[in-house]
Amino acid sequence: MAENNQLQRGLKERHVQMIAIGGAIGVGLFLGSAQTINMAGPGILVTYGIAGIIIFFIMRALGEVAVEFPVAGAFSAYANDFVGPFHGFLVGCMYWVEWTVIAMAELTAMAIYVNFWFPDFPQWASTLIFLGLLTLANLTAASLFGEMEFWFAIIKVVTILAMILIGACMILFGLGNGGEAIGFSNLTSHGGFFPNGARGVFDALVMVAFAFIGVELIGITAGEAENPRKVIPKAINTVIYRILIFYIGALFVIMCLYPWDEIGTTGSPFVLTFSKLGIAAAAGIINFVVLTAALSSCNSGLYSCGRMLYNLSVHNQAPKMFGKISKHHVPANAIVFTSALVLIGVIINYVMPDKAFTYLTSVSSFCAIYAWGMITLTQMKFRKGLSEGQKKNLAFKMPFYPFSNILTLIVLVVILAAMAAHESTRIAIPVGLAFMIVFTAAYYIFGLNKQPAEKRLHEISHD
Repeated sequence: MAENNQLQRGLKERHVQMIAIGGAIGVGLFLGSAQTINMAGPGILVTYGIAGIIIFFIMRALGEVAVEFPVAGAFSAYANDFVGPFHGFLVGCMYWVEWTVIAMAELTAMAIYVNFWFPDFPQWASTLIFLGLLTLANLTAASLFGEMEFWFAIIKVVTILAMILIGACMILFGLGNGGEAIGFSNLTSHGGFFPNGARGVFDALVMVAFAFIGVELIGITAGEAENPRKVIPKAINTVIYRILIFYIGALFVIMCLYPWDEIGTTGSPFVLTFSKLGIAAAAGIINFVVLTAALSSCNSGLYSCGRMLYNLSVHNQAPKMFGKISKHHVPANAIVFTSALVLIGVIINYVMPDKAFTYLTSVSSFCAIYAWGMITLTQMKFRKGLSEGQKKNLAFKMPFYPFSNILTLIVLVVILAAMAAHESTRIAIPVGLAFMIVFTAAYYIFGLNKQPAEKRLHEISHD
């Protein structure tokens, strides 16, 4: 493609680092933690530990290929070249659906958070304002997207670290509890560490997987990151530490402070913790943090969808208009098209029963698991195609290959089984499969299987 139709590398190292952190910390930690704790009790720490290891392996698989080929579209482009054009097309479409649906849900949630302060403000006005601002930011430059994600992530990180530090002082020194240390007895004195047994840990695995949706966004940024061969490995290698600190650390503190079977019955544990210090505005503070988390997720959705449609277009698998780059070096047509669909989704949410929209949003989790599986399989295909000399010279090798890949795929299948076994998440399976069937039919009906899909990745030079 012409030089003036290329994406620019406008994302600095601090942007990519905070995008990685933001992707690992979602709204689920603030709003969904009570639900996962009620499923597994303190054993939820084991669930997050298992999921964290698998997420780390997925990110290392993505990183091995992304460091060699830092391009927009990431795993869709890699699947196209190393697995096959159909697989690149399907994972790109499913990932685009995932983030479009997430953006719809988050945009609607934002309006509800605004109503916490302004109950009479129309929800449609909130959604329109937020979507307009986020679309404008994404159309301006990749660096502005990175700057917004940087500050969104800072807010989440500061809040969680403050909660952990305050909670630690309560546990060890009795801060806010009349000087009487709370200690660690709540972890075992209410039915034991595994009050619901292995089944509780198994059931919670689905909700925990949902919490990590977005962590793979690091790979999408590779095509626009400055010095990706340095920045991407650094961001990926710290994923496991973020999970240990922000998820396991925060939940450990929460379950020390409160009996696990009471969490969620008297409000958000984050609000309760800040309230114990006499902070009257605790609910408002957490509402603001959750609002920024939702803004971050919707912002990431527009960014991801724009780059994925751009990648499909340059591979001759989507309309050419989506492959055009604006004067600001962003895929403007792809972003505007996604924004229009997100707005339609919000309108549908208002005029249709809530159940219909719930079914639609359930596909996001299925899409994420499919994308993670394809990332793992693509890296295996990539590695098998290399000579021994090339394998030795890989800059960012997948650890414990291929055993880590096999373990990852097994756990992803277990998550799907847990999803099918749980009544509230079961709908994700048929809805997700329906989307896959529709895209597969479109691939053959529109003759994409007969078109020469452009391969943009070259052989690596290491020999």
